[in-house]
Amino acid sequence: MVQTIFEKIVKREIPAHIVYEDEKHLAFLDIAPLVKGHTLIIPKKCYENITDMSEEDYVELQKIVLKLVKHYREIFKVKIGTLVYGLDVPHVHIQIFPITEELDVFDFSRTKKYLDNEAENYVSKLRF
Repeated sequence: MVQTIFEKIVKREIPAHIVYEDEKHLAFLDIAPLVKGHTLIIPKKCYENITDMSEEDYVELQKIVLKLVKHYREIFKVKIGTLVYGLDVPHVHIQIFPITEELDVFDFSRTKKYLDNEAENYVSKLRF
């Protein structure tokens, strides 16, 4: 079975800007963020769809999302959006991002890029 890019991140086979990790979950900056600070939260175990997860595992994932949303709200001082989109990678992931005036959630052609060392600066600010 082919590994997803997220499984490779979990195994540290490819780099990621990690802002949170525990035994079962990982959160890292999106490589094509809608806005700076756009973060993906995943279970380390690969589930293709949330319906494949046990209720307990899904609730644990949502608790991490809630914890990070509250943390980001304190840092960014704006509303934090959440999005369960997941069509691009067949591994459950929940996205969180600061909601700014420039954000058009469904316009994925407007993704941003981090400048040199900018992602590391966000990680140091957002790490939980």
